[in-house]
Amino acid sequence: MLLVACGTEERLPVGGTLALIPAPQSVELKGGEFYCEGVLHINWPEDWDAERAVVEGWWQQSGVKLSPEAPAGLSFEWAEEEMAEEAYRIEVMSTEIVVKAATASGLFRGWITLRKMMPVVCETGCGAGFSLPACTLEDAPAMVHRGLLLDGCRHFQEVDFVKKQIDLLALHGMNVLHWHLTEDQGWRIEIKDLPRLTSVGAWRKEANGSRHGGYYSQEEIREVVAYAAARHIEVIPEIEMPGHSSAALAAYPELGCTGTPLEVPARWGVFKDIYCAGNDSTMAFLETVIDEVVELFPGPRVHIGGDEAPKVRWSSCAKCQRRMKQEGLADEEELQRWFIERMGRYLAGKGKTIIGWDEILEGGLPQGAAVQSWRGMGGAAEAVHLGAEVIVSPTSHCYLDYPLRSTDLEEAYGFNPLPDSLAHGPGRILGGEGNMWTEHAPQERVESKVYPRLIALAEVYWSGPQRTAAPDAYVDFLARLDAHYPRLDALNVAYGLESPPFTLETQAASNGALSAEVVALGRGVEGRGIWQGIGTDADSISAGSGFVVSGPGEVLMEVGRRGQWTGQKVSFPLDGHDAVFRPLELSYSPSPWYTGGGDGALVDGKLGSADFRDGAWQAQQGEEMTATVDLGGVAVIDEVGVGVYLYQDAWIFLPAAVHWEGSPDGEAWSTLARIAPGDVLARDDRQERMSLRAVVRPGAPQVRYVRMTVKNAGVCPDWHAASGSDSWIFLDEMVVRIGA
Repeated sequence: MLLVACGTEERLPVGGTLALIPAPQSVELKGGEFYCEGVLHINWPEDWDAERAVVEGWWQQSGVKLSPEAPAGLSFEWAEEEMAEEAYRIEVMSTEIVVKAATASGLFRGWITLRKMMPVVCETGCGAGFSLPACTLEDAPAMVHRGLLLDGCRHFQEVDFVKKQIDLLALHGMNVLHWHLTEDQGWRIEIKDLPRLTSVGAWRKEANGSRHGGYYSQEEIREVVAYAAARHIEVIPEIEMPGHSSAALAAYPELGCTGTPLEVPARWGVFKDIYCAGNDSTMAFLETVIDEVVELFPGPRVHIGGDEAPKVRWSSCAKCQRRMKQEGLADEEELQRWFIERMGRYLAGKGKTIIGWDEILEGGLPQGAAVQSWRGMGGAAEAVHLGAEVIVSPTSHCYLDYPLRSTDLEEAYGFNPLPDSLAHGPGRILGGEGNMWTEHAPQERVESKVYPRLIALAEVYWSGPQRTAAPDAYVDFLARLDAHYPRLDALNVAYGLESPPFTLETQAASNGALSAEVVALGRGVEGRGIWQGIGTDADSISAGSGFVVSGPGEVLMEVGRRGQWTGQKVSFPLDGHDAVFRPLELSYSPSPWYTGGGDGALVDGKLGSADFRDGAWQAQQGEEMTATVDLGGVAVIDEVGVGVYLYQDAWIFLPAAVHWEGSPDGEAWSTLARIAPGDVLARDDRQERMSLRAVVRPGAPQVRYVRMTVKNAGVCPDWHAASGSDSWIFLDEMVVRIGA
């Protein structure tokens, strides 16, 4: 509960400790209050100039005047006793507040906690003053690396937006901005000696003909780094190598194995054109890049990527094969280790160490490299065993670009970055990050995906899993988060939801149609919506009220949260066709990652969206998919159909053919329709759902059973980055319509 000041005729805005995230190690309430009636004097420590400017700026914004004559005081003091690097102590007394720490970063963390103790109104103006409860608060972080990866390559962010994220990192006790600055889809950092990196590599042509891009000048980089340093945030640049380098190769094609001119791609995925490891000019190019990067980023670490680097070009490149022979390397994975170690040695000569994604382990741990584990915790375990320092950000809990149905707030809070199996070893877990990749998130969508999930991770990294895994820890966190939301509102943070707002439940209606209900999920969520399509008994739809559908269309729901309509809309495509919830037999076992909801998913009435991870798609890799439905009685079939998905960068291809057959008894079968999508649309960039519909030929016999066979397209073709690997088929619904 908020602590309320008493005994004043005009009540001052009251602060407290309820909304402190991360939760401090200890808070002891003393009794009594500290009052500031709009004027405050501050005692500053020596050698704290940049931080002083930040703190004074906040007080100026709050409306509280700073004066050496004020009766109420705030003192920042160097602690005489030994304290950990970021540890601090706050003492709130009747006439003075004292923040103590042994380091500049500790003092700043203490200031941030004091700021969060202030009434929320002080974020926008509390010129008349405020009051705080008398207390002693002590705190220190459990993990030394607490960060956010911000991808500015897939979608560019303005400098002011990046600064705002730095402010929010500081507000939540984070100390690292991992800034992803080079990628296939855009090169975002000015390198003065290589001007084509930004004149060519920073821009791409979108599918609609528009131009997207931008880059940070070196002056802007310095500005952001200084802004972060004043808030004790280390900015770690990521300069991708050897893969994810299409933008650089578009600018300087001679750096690739083929020398073929490329365009900056406007699609996502993994590309097989990467830096040529056998080309000395490639190494000279990267050394030029590093020379300028290290002048811009004074921190001790540089992230070099190392992930998702197909070796198909290297395996057929004479220069790369010659390099392997010269260096005594067994395969292309060892060639990547050699590549990264060479760059690591060059950076070491500049006083820097390197970080790489866990793929850098595949050819053996490069000497001196730290590892960031993203493909689960297996890479972290291997790296700790090998003696490396490790940062954890697995997709299971830390990928903030993933939808809430994949990772919601509770799952983020439940992340254990330091399992017992990794607590001891020659290496160590430094901490973790939340990763915000922006393939599907332009600047205006970033905050709604990052927050509040990053706030949960911030507490995990600061407090440590022993505290966040305690009974009722999550319940307590939610109570503090509710009190914290108004501060985010005051700071104009466009935070998103805690969990998926709705789920759609379907079942067979009594008349054989499809019965559906939108169910609200999460705390304080409500919904209102409409049906867009044909065949329903509902004029309007509200969460919790069922309705019946006998045709195709979609439910369009508006999301309400905490008593307000957000403007966010969620759609659920449906089809109340004649085979819904009829007995279904499959010739295959669905992929455990893409079940669509179970063995009956192909006749549950739910259609898939343009996101193949939405839970409505059923998939299989390398096999054909056959499904047989029992309609319960003989009938004439008018139309059959199925929804399929195309996303070649994820190895999802259109089927080679779809064949529908009918039978009156399940023994004798005749063809109803056949569709052959033809070639797999080689090099097509689309990522979308496609509906394959076929009208059954006139005069077709009556049938009780309908069988659909979907032929796999085969292995990924030669031009594909995964050439020779089995392709996937994705299906959402087996649609059958009976004639009148």
